[in-house]
Amino acid sequence: MSNISNGVINLFHPSSIAVIGASREAGKLGHTTLKNIISSGYKGRIYPVNKNADKILGLKCYPDVQSVPGDIDLIIFSVPAPFVLPILKSAVASQKNLKSAIIITAGFKEIGLEGARMEKEIREVFKQNNIRAIGPNGVGFIDMATPLNATFLPADKLPPRGQITFFSQSGGLCMAILDWTIQEQIGISKLISLGNKIDIDEIDLVDYLAQDKDTSVILGYLEGIEKGRDFMEVARRVSRIKPIVMVKGGSSEAGSRAASSHTGSLAGQDRAYQAAFGQSGVIRVETLPELFDAARAFATYSGLNTASKNINLKGPRIAIITNAGGPAVMATDQIEKSKMLQMAQFTEETIAKLRSGFPPGANFYNPIDVIADATYERYSLALESAHNDKNVDGLLAILLPANKEKQPETIAQAIVEMFRKSQKPILACFMGGEIASRGVAIIKQAGIPCYPYPEQAIVAFKAMLQYSNWQNKPQEPAVKLVSKPTEGIKKLLEPTNKALTTDEVLKIINGYAIPIPDFKLAQSLAQALEYAEQIGYPVVLKLISTEFSHKTDVGGVKLNIHTPAELNKAYREIIESAARFSPTAAIKGIMIQKMISGGQEIIIGVSRDRQFGHLIMFGLGGIYVEVLKDVSFRLAPLKMSDVEAMIREIKTYPLLKGIRGQEPSDLQNLKETILKVSQLVTDFPQIAELDINPYKLFTKGGMAIDARITVT
Repeated sequence: MSNISNGVINLFHPSSIAVIGASREAGKLGHTTLKNIISSGYKGRIYPVNKNADKILGLKCYPDVQSVPGDIDLIIFSVPAPFVLPILKSAVASQKNLKSAIIITAGFKEIGLEGARMEKEIREVFKQNNIRAIGPNGVGFIDMATPLNATFLPADKLPPRGQITFFSQSGGLCMAILDWTIQEQIGISKLISLGNKIDIDEIDLVDYLAQDKDTSVILGYLEGIEKGRDFMEVARRVSRIKPIVMVKGGSSEAGSRAASSHTGSLAGQDRAYQAAFGQSGVIRVETLPELFDAARAFATYSGLNTASKNINLKGPRIAIITNAGGPAVMATDQIEKSKMLQMAQFTEETIAKLRSGFPPGANFYNPIDVIADATYERYSLALESAHNDKNVDGLLAILLPANKEKQPETIAQAIVEMFRKSQKPILACFMGGEIASRGVAIIKQAGIPCYPYPEQAIVAFKAMLQYSNWQNKPQEPAVKLVSKPTEGIKKLLEPTNKALTTDEVLKIINGYAIPIPDFKLAQSLAQALEYAEQIGYPVVLKLISTEFSHKTDVGGVKLNIHTPAELNKAYREIIESAARFSPTAAIKGIMIQKMISGGQEIIIGVSRDRQFGHLIMFGLGGIYVEVLKDVSFRLAPLKMSDVEAMIREIKTYPLLKGIRGQEPSDLQNLKETILKVSQLVTDFPQIAELDINPYKLFTKGGMAIDARITVT
């Protein structure tokens, strides 16, 4: 167990608790919190602290912290914000051996500068005294294993004990989730409100929960991660052990920062989170219902209790057994939309077995339609046949009750019997209300995930496949294809050099073994003409100046120059155009570059995300990036599998493979080039933005035609 985990464990397993601000008045936070601790069955010592009361809820009350007999493992603050710090200092000074704290109180950094100042001072006290804390502006936590309900949530009853731990930055969301888990009877291990994350954050929790014997599935709702790289490191390790499923709030691009590069403008904060989650094994879902849809499946098939089965979804092929066409169509559509799952194709043996045992009108292809009046025998045959088919990886059993007799119960029993001997994941979907509920109860009692709608089951299957793929993914190192950079490159990329000119950038790119066209920098028209003869026509002319971010916007690029006369005219036009835009602009020179024709235009770029570091982008250039925004992202440093996934991910990937008789592009060259860019920005973290646009990719080899780098 890590040092982090050792510190956090005290929070969830205290032997004594002091409630600061315990109240006699029902409805007040201090009263509800104390009542919840008592009613949850907590076995440790409880010390209500209130100078105006002798007893609260039958417990002796203490006027202050100093009066509490013995040590305090956990202190809970339910007093106005200005009182928290002095009471905390008093508790520390009285040598109560504080190990952990919960600050329920609001009124800190979420309200402004003064609140932020108080929060900072409290954090320093925690840090100096090795006290681990959650909050402020939260609701506390519930631990079903201890047991301990250290919240002010109005919980007359609690959900069943289970294996799912859910944490959230939003206290209000914790309230809603608690109510929902009680209603749906979803078993939880812990429910944790992080609040303002004064100390314990998502990194601490994920690290601790990796070793928590009562948690097999980790769920989280996050609005932001400050220490992005630390989170990735911990999540990458823990996700090999237990599934981590997250909802990220605030995913719209509206809050993306302005950027001067193509990459920066396309990146956005959510792209970084998506890449971070994917590269660290975190399964991202879009909604809270999807979060728990996935969790139900993981609790059964990756769980810790006796009903759980350690079975992975080994592949994407799903078989559907149904007694109604509509739900099967809905499930099939969702499988198609998933972009990962597939409808299983049965073997001839399976089809023959189904045909021999089914009545006329039944469908023995996938989905298997056992007809509305389906019996126990018919469902059993379908389940067994699909399960034993080598082309099936998972099964979805759907029932829409057709009568009020024992159909839901008998079909449920068939599913349970198959589940008990199954070596493949089985999910159930019973649609309907009261009639269906009789079968649902049997299925849930057996520990089988059961969903009211087929789309939910497919969401769960997709999450299971993502997790299986992650677990089976080999752990490979980041790739380094280039030796140590030269001193010349190091000098060019010194942080003091805020802006680099195109010629400097191309030298840096070439220093990382990325080919570039021949070029020379002319200081006069005469030099330009001389250099063009040396390089060989046709050539390109480019304005070189740090004062123009985009050369084309100011008429600073002239393509396909074939003769000295054309060069003379183009040279003069560039100089005149630059003068019109900025008469005082410093011009370093005019680049004379070999004109490169043909090939597939590629854009490779980098933007630096505040939380996660360098975010690398890849896509086809031209209209594909400008209009369609058909790009993919990953965080540096990259592994070969990351790059391969990036390339396959874009919709226009078939163009690179070659279609309609066209020769394929050199994908190996492309992979290596992206890896070299990854190494460049890893070697030089001061690079804020980089664009290679375009990179010309040929059937053999490739070449960086133009590039930009911003250094900070």
